[in-house]
Amino acid sequence: MKKILTTIAASLMAVSAYANDIYVTQSGDSLDLDITQDGQNNTVGNSTTASASTGATTILDIDQVGSSNVLKYQINGATFTGTVNVTGDSNDIDLNCDSTNGNSSCGTVTASITMVGDSNDVDLDIGETSDASNSTATITSAGSDDSNVIAATIDGTSAILTITVDGSTNNWLVDIDGNGDINGHTLIHSHTGGIADVDIVQSGVYDNYISLTTSGDNADIDISQTD
Repeated sequence: MKKILTTIAASLMAVSAYANDIYVTQSGDSLDLDITQDGQNNTVGNSTTASASTGATTILDIDQVGSSNVLKYQINGATFTGTVNVTGDSNDIDLNCDSTNGNSSCGTVTASITMVGDSNDVDLDIGETSDASNSTATITSAGSDDSNVIAATIDGTSAILTITVDGSTNNWLVDIDGNGDINGHTLIHSHTGGIADVDIVQSGVYDNYISLTTSGDNADIDISQTD
């Protein structure tokens, strides 16, 4: 198991700001990567070049503190555990665990994303066209945050997604697809506050389950389930 700990602090000056830029490309059996970034314009990967890990087991623990944070990470491996904590505004988080190169099943996935701040954009893809036999994902807006946009696609025989968002002008699209039956297709949704525009799609066969608690103004929620 490779254990990597990275802690970076950026100083803010009156005229200019220094950015923390980290790009990771790793290949091997196991990776345990801890990153802490403090300052604005933090990036782990970017919109054109994502950080990437290929191997049987990947463990990520990433903390970003500051505004305009960017996290783009591509995981390819059977087991993925990811913990992301972001504090600040204008955060862009994109996590993918897929099988595009043919040697990854994303079989066991545990992902937790916690945000404190406004204008958060989260894109979480687990399994893609592959089946995750055991995946649990949690996306939480810890404060009364505004302008949250969440897109999540979770594929697998046992896919559990929990979204808890509190704030105004929220929008998220969820697509849980793949194998149902014997505890597949689970979504637990909790929303409090402001505007919410939510579109949820789950697919069969069987085992569709949604637990929904929503409160606030102007919510427009569409749910489609198939057997």
